[in-house]
Amino acid sequence: MTLKSKKDVDFSSTKDPYAQREAEKYENPIPSRELILQFIEHAGKPLRREEIAEAFSLDSEDQLEALRRRLRAMERDGQLLFNRGKKYCLVNNEDLIAGRIIGHADGFGFLKPDDGSDDLFLSPREMNPLLHNDRALVRIAGVDKKGRREGAVVEILQRNTHHVVGRLYKEDGFTYVVPDNKNIAQTILLQKGGAGKAKQGQIVVAEIVEQPTKLRQPIGRIVEVMGEHMAPGMEIEMAIRSHELPNQWPAELLEEIKQLKAEVPESAKEGRVDLRKTPLVTIDGEDARDFDDAVYCQKTPKGWKLLVAIADVSHYVQINSELDKEAQKRSTSVYFPERVIPMLPEILSNGLCSLNPHVDRLCMVCELLINEQGHVTRSRFFDAVMSSHARLTYTEVAKMLVDGDRALTEKYKALMPHLQELYALYKVMRVSREQRGAMDFDTQETRIVFGTERKIEKIVPVVRNDAHKLIEEFMITANMAAARFLNNKKMPKLLRIHDGPSADKLLNLKTFLGELGLSLSGGAKPTPLDYMQLIESIKDRPDAHLIQTVLLRSMSQAVYSPELKGHFGLALEAYAHFTSPIRRYPDLLVHRAIRHCLQDKPVESFFYGIPDMVVLGEQCSAHERRADDATRDVVSWLKCEYMMDKVGEEFPGIISAVTSFGFFVELAEIYVEGLVHISNLAQDYFHFDATSHQLRGERTGINYRLGDSVKVKVARVDLDEKKIDFELAQKQVARDKPKKRRRKK
Repeated sequence: MTLKSKKDVDFSSTKDPYAQREAEKYENPIPSRELILQFIEHAGKPLRREEIAEAFSLDSEDQLEALRRRLRAMERDGQLLFNRGKKYCLVNNEDLIAGRIIGHADGFGFLKPDDGSDDLFLSPREMNPLLHNDRALVRIAGVDKKGRREGAVVEILQRNTHHVVGRLYKEDGFTYVVPDNKNIAQTILLQKGGAGKAKQGQIVVAEIVEQPTKLRQPIGRIVEVMGEHMAPGMEIEMAIRSHELPNQWPAELLEEIKQLKAEVPESAKEGRVDLRKTPLVTIDGEDARDFDDAVYCQKTPKGWKLLVAIADVSHYVQINSELDKEAQKRSTSVYFPERVIPMLPEILSNGLCSLNPHVDRLCMVCELLINEQGHVTRSRFFDAVMSSHARLTYTEVAKMLVDGDRALTEKYKALMPHLQELYALYKVMRVSREQRGAMDFDTQETRIVFGTERKIEKIVPVVRNDAHKLIEEFMITANMAAARFLNNKKMPKLLRIHDGPSADKLLNLKTFLGELGLSLSGGAKPTPLDYMQLIESIKDRPDAHLIQTVLLRSMSQAVYSPELKGHFGLALEAYAHFTSPIRRYPDLLVHRAIRHCLQDKPVESFFYGIPDMVVLGEQCSAHERRADDATRDVVSWLKCEYMMDKVGEEFPGIISAVTSFGFFVELAEIYVEGLVHISNLAQDYFHFDATSHQLRGERTGINYRLGDSVKVKVARVDLDEKKIDFELAQKQVARDKPKKRRRKK
């Protein structure tokens, strides 16, 4: 007897709106996620897998297995919950929230929801059965003293930590590994005989054989001994293993790409617009090896025509190929100092997909018509074949366009008219950007310069010139056009979304600004323009850097999602990543969606549906954070190594962060950060004021505030912890000296 819903709908004969998409994915297609969710909602009660199969008349072994896998995937992605009665039920987003776990060294953690809402605090007790990067389903259990939503774990959806890097210790009859990744608070207890030949203090890789539970820590065994100490390059190997970064190409992938040649075959160029005579150029950093964007500009009677040509990665990386599976698994290239773990193999990333000079390359082009006021009036996308006319660097372009360098101007004489039009267009678009209110914070990035044996020679600031800003502006414009194009076509897509500040952060920000005699306009919902007007008003103040830092910290983190929430920082209603498909998987997904439209295929037949995009967005966002964490670990370790021989030396610095346990100082001209612990401050009781970002002395009137200049002495460097401790090298003077009281005689 076929199960019917509460409204007596026969789902076995219901037409699946995504049937064509499912047919392209599977030889024996099964109902789409959308239809399964609709059916369970209509049923109004939890259902067994057998009941779902019966309702859709699925009876072959292949179909039943496909349904089992799909339901498990929907469970893992937080769309369904498999209850204790072994039935599937819908997740009520008001009561249950799915997301990824972010661990903390002190034992507590947070759930970062898939829907982009505020994180939920998880107590150490709730974190006991979890590890950093796991996926879980939690319910809102209440609000803590700090006003944060607290979560209680309902279900662990997916385990994502399988190997842990750390130091091995043997004491009191126990052998365990202390993780190098400080997001993992639990030590890994080794099973009997699990240490193998590893010795006390060695750096090892432990495989987790039993995940943690509420009552027991994780259990593992040693699978690799990395060494006694940190040899040159070891910090990157540790980060790769600690964050489980995929860095080996599977044999199946290597077999698949064997037929690729160094040159683009003539057959692949057919049916494309020929732009080989158009003087497109790439503009990148000196050390760049993969070039995924090229630009060209010409004047028109009403403004300019801008071409943004992007490497056609989607031509080579076919859906569900081994290349695609690995690219999705990596989601992003990871950039360490002087080493890259690419998303795609070198024959593609540095070869066929890289817009190298004077060779034919396939590309997808965004053509933009822009008026005299810097506004895009029309855009279109098309497939093309191009040949870059020059590989230019930011430094060269800035010297030509800003400084008027004669030698370079003569060298690139044929390209100068087009480069000058690029610069003229940029200056007009820059004004348009400022009028829109797009944010442009003056942040300081640094680059590590190595000497012999990979020892740091120096740390230098990265200077961002007009050439950087020019390319950035054109890439943002192309990304904006891609989002608008896919929105108009109503395509499932992955957008880059950036929410405005939360109510709590906004309240703290306004309180902080109020103490400085400043205000942020816009009321309860300030716009990016309100932010930029404030930044403009304080640019000449000595504490401008401090204020800008606090403004930045009030912002949320940008993520990938199919939801049309807009991009607060760029002041855009819709924004997608289109311009870097060599190194970012979301860009590749956008290219596939655009090509689907260019081929006039129906939306319903697109390989990906909205549920797929939700899952891919969460995965790509998590992998982006994973790459950032791994890179940060490596840079922190290298900076610690750099400071090892400077213990006892004194340096001027700026307070870069204030906490309840002290404050962090960034050393001037060295760009290394360390902690002045509260126990090393003057003999006074200091109270932490989170709103004003300062520590206030109770008796002395001395206070330490974000942005203050101080002089510190390097007290200690801990390579294992990747921490540097400072002590104040000078006596602090109270800002508001307390009045002396007369003693009573």
